[in-house]
Amino acid sequence: MNIPSQLRCLFAGTVEERNDSYVIEVPKQELQTGSLQADAMYRVALLSLPTDTESPQSETEPQSNRGPQEPPVTEGEQRIVDIEDLGDQGDGLARVERGFVVIVPDTEVGERVTVEITDVRENVAFAEVVARGSSSE
Repeated sequence: MNIPSQLRCLFAGTVEERNDSYVIEVPKQELQTGSLQADAMYRVALLSLPTDTESPQSETEPQSNRGPQEPPVTEGEQRIVDIEDLGDQGDGLARVERGFVVIVPDTEVGERVTVEITDVRENVAFAEVVARGSSSE
């Protein structure tokens, strides 16, 4: 998957039916952080998540009642990740819980690497490689 530089935010949400429409709520924090503006037009992409990465919360509980989700990684944490794709700048992209993206420079698609998370933002994290392995390990 190619992640364009125009990406403004990335979050998990639930499609809800309201009257004669379907609605995806945008968390208030997305507008407060300055990445989005109210009443502006945006393209929306919907990606399905594998069932093993979906939230363990009840499927009947509305997204608006769950509150904002914290990033699933923390600074200083080490993880083994698989590089799934390359971003526009050539950095490796790995996905962890809920499809959360971790950007890892100096990696290639198919690599399995141990990384240390160096910076965590609301919608993305950055990491540095601390050890390399192969995706077949």
